Amino acid sequence: MRPVPKISQTKIRVLIADADKMSGELLASALRRCRNCFDVVAVARNSPEAIHKIETHRPNIAVVSAQLQDGPQTGFDVLEKMNGAHPETMAIMLLPSTERVPVIDAFRSGARGVISRDNSFKDLSRCIRSVHAGNIWATNEELEFILEALTNWKPLKLKRNNQLGLLTRREQEVVRLVAEGMKNREIAKSLRITEHTVSNYLYRIFEKLGVSTRVELVFHNLDQVALPTLDK
Repeated sequence: MRPVPKISQTKIRVLIADADKMSGELLASALRRCRNCFDVVAVARNSPEAIHKIETHRPNIAVVSAQLQDGPQTGFDVLEKMNGAHPETMAIMLLPSTERVPVIDAFRSGARGVISRDNSFKDLSRCIRSVHAGNIWATNEELEFILEALTNWKPLKLKRNNQLGLLTRREQEVVRLVAEGMKNREIAKSLRITEHTVSNYLYRIFEKLGVSTRVELVFHNLDQVALPTLDK
């Protein structure tokens, strides 16, 4: 059993991205009825709209369907872009079912939790509150998928005289701070630059190193990676 997260005194700001307008509005309406828990700040139907509304409303949590109006896998693209540019927004991937490949792809794209449409609304509510509290939300079966993938995956290590040499000194500083778990805002404050500049550095770093998310960047940059504690 997962621990039941305590209800925060401050409403959790939530964005919902779903291809189906009725489904998205129903989820939004149900969340708004949870008294003193959630503030649904926006509902989006396609990936450009989702990214724009994340930028505009800065939600705490984005519940993103794997399939959006502009394509069957575009929800994963939203997670990757959001993870690089808006790490302060934590993502939950809404999947048609808990199959191995989509679950792994969701976490690789930056999701902090996955939930199936077969789950109840109560499960979604608990998932949002748990992820907002800093936990990972996944079932035991989904954790098995992740552990199996990690066991079989041989990450490419960056060598200081090879791939790290592609980065400027400032880009290497950004990589180091990302590996320490800092958000864009914290990196900007540490380096005395703007958040927009940090986002630009990360975009160039991703391009140079051939990675697409902060998670991949950390895995590729460290010889040893300390994994976060996962809910069971």
